[in-house]
Amino acid sequence: MKRLATACILLLASSMTLPAYPVYFKEQFYRLYHAHYIQYPDDSIENIYWLEQARQADFCNPLYALAKIADKRHWERYRYLLNMHIELKLIEQHLVLGSKFDKRVAYFYNAPWKRENLESLKIAETAYRAALSYWKTARDWATKAEDIRWIYLPEVQFWEDESYRIVSGELDYGRIIARELERLAKVRADFEAMDEASY
Repeated sequence: MKRLATACILLLASSMTLPAYPVYFKEQFYRLYHAHYIQYPDDSIENIYWLEQARQADFCNPLYALAKIADKRHWERYRYLLNMHIELKLIEQHLVLGSKFDKRVAYFYNAPWKRENLESLKIAETAYRAALSYWKTARDWATKAEDIRWIYLPEVQFWEDESYRIVSGELDYGRIIARELERLAKVRADFEAMDEASY
């Protein structure tokens, strides 16, 4: 009898829906971003959506920040670093999305699907150009963060490293994306040059 009562209680408890918590702050939206083992275009688009929401949202109270905040200067550096990191993640997600549609090489046997391949390249170029639009803002945030680099936030060491790499020129998405766009233009020209005799 006791087991039956326990089973009934568990069944009843499992059928109850729990209320969702509201998401208001930058850190909450950022936590909804997640990496996938195999990232399909829909996964990238979902991540871009959450990162865009994070980009526009307000910061939470410093008590709930992703790093320990000791004073106003720590809070200032934290905000610069998080804004920079969100911009970088948006760049990465757009590059991943573009790579899913990018034809790295125009093989002769793809000639029958020339129109489809050109359309795919157009989508990839749109994603790459969108990624490039975030680069200037990411550099600006990194520069602001490096202006107060004597403040150290160990919980977000990876963001600190990203900031240093941007300011030192070691990480330059502008150059990376420009190289991808140049290669894509060459592949597009190869596809456009194809005709019935190409295959």
